[in-house]
Amino acid sequence: MTNQHSSGGLGLQTLEVRLRQDLSWLELPAKSWVPRRRVDGKDVRDVVIVGAGMCGLVASAMLKRFGVDNIVVYDRAPEGQEGPWITFARMQTLRSPKQLTGPAMGLPALTFRAYYEARFGVEAWEGLDRIPKHQWMDYLVWYRKVLDLPVQNDTAVTGVHARADGLLDVEIDHKGSRETVLTRRLVLATGRDGLGGSYVPEFVRRIDRRFWAHSADDIDFEALRGKRVGVVGAGASAMDNAATALEQGAARLDLFIRRTDIPRINKFTGIGSQGVVHGFAGLPDEWKWKFLDYTLSAQTPPPRDSTLRVSRHENAFFHLGSPITNLREEGNHVVATTPKTEYHVDFMIFATGFRVDLSLRPELKEFIPNIRFWGDRFSPPEGLRNAELETSPDLGEAFEFLEKRPSECPVLKHIHCFNFPATLSHGKLSGDIPAVSEGADRLARGIVRTLFVEDKEVHFANLQAFSTAEILGDEWVDADHTTGGSGKAA
Repeated sequence: MTNQHSSGGLGLQTLEVRLRQDLSWLELPAKSWVPRRRVDGKDVRDVVIVGAGMCGLVASAMLKRFGVDNIVVYDRAPEGQEGPWITFARMQTLRSPKQLTGPAMGLPALTFRAYYEARFGVEAWEGLDRIPKHQWMDYLVWYRKVLDLPVQNDTAVTGVHARADGLLDVEIDHKGSRETVLTRRLVLATGRDGLGGSYVPEFVRRIDRRFWAHSADDIDFEALRGKRVGVVGAGASAMDNAATALEQGAARLDLFIRRTDIPRINKFTGIGSQGVVHGFAGLPDEWKWKFLDYTLSAQTPPPRDSTLRVSRHENAFFHLGSPITNLREEGNHVVATTPKTEYHVDFMIFATGFRVDLSLRPELKEFIPNIRFWGDRFSPPEGLRNAELETSPDLGEAFEFLEKRPSECPVLKHIHCFNFPATLSHGKLSGDIPAVSEGADRLARGIVRTLFVEDKEVHFANLQAFSTAEILGDEWVDADHTTGGSGKAA
């Protein structure tokens, strides 16, 4: 690895030496302890992780830390393009404060701060406001390499099937080459749309795709130069896409916002604490629902910098109290209807979020009838109906899926949902930077516990067979034996 740093920086090589020393002093990673299996002539993975973004990386690192090393992480993206950071994340900087430790697992030398100071120096860190997104991606690439995480890129998981022996068949496609991998556990570290996909109003889908895109799509912004562009939404993604279109030369940008005011306060940030991180999962169901419903109803405001990035353009127009109620094609453009008037637009971008919809995840189609969601068993308090929460998966203590009807699909508990839709069950531990290490710790400990219990006969047999003596028998003399029982020396 190159030693890139400016004057005053430790340099990455020095930092990596320190990290290796820290790991050695802590005896990490732990020694491998899970018995290897071979079934039907194939080696069996202990864990397969889908997704090598931040959540997939820290999940694999935590499992490796606990001595579970027979794992693999699959990601469909090429190396260095995992996650949203340099694809559809169109902000300039991360929204999280720079000092958050994120996936560092409690290791100071593994933090972004240590990485940044090693490259650019302490003064550069002190002068940094927010983390540029490309540097966060560089950090994750370094994180993967320095921990030697077993990632296989350009690999899509195309199917998952339950087996009678409790294992899972995972079908993968690696650059056109298909294979079936056997695994004991499967972790879905698949991000915001991990159990579904992007959401747009139904009437939008009737419009030719040349006229619109979702904010998570691959959008050719250069093609929008000189065009009239509309963006729907008031969140961070809406602002980032609007700003990108303006910066690429859009002739006019209309931002359509349903609310009569843009949200101002990030409620969850206001109560952020280790109490929330570790205590949320222990709340009664009605209180989990109450917290999340209130937060979702308040909505998260867009970052101030992202909003200013739009409003600084004279050709940007904010339309509050203006939900899009209809969209129709008219010649070579579309007409967007709001309660106030109509707007003629060449291209529309819908920053309308994601939804849980397993029909959009063909790899999980076998399990759709069995996965339990909150709406299957929980009746919300009066006035707190929330469709987004109703479609949240109802998860166990280690993010595992639970059965809608007991005993119909026992292997379901071997699939772990370590992505954003897990929030109602566990809190914000599996999608955002602040507490992702704590989430990975909870996930890994749960998997470790079940793997050990599942192999209890093997571990007991190993206990019985263990025969390394610590006392050799020549360390003492039996007084009774040498004196004939008199207790006196001859």
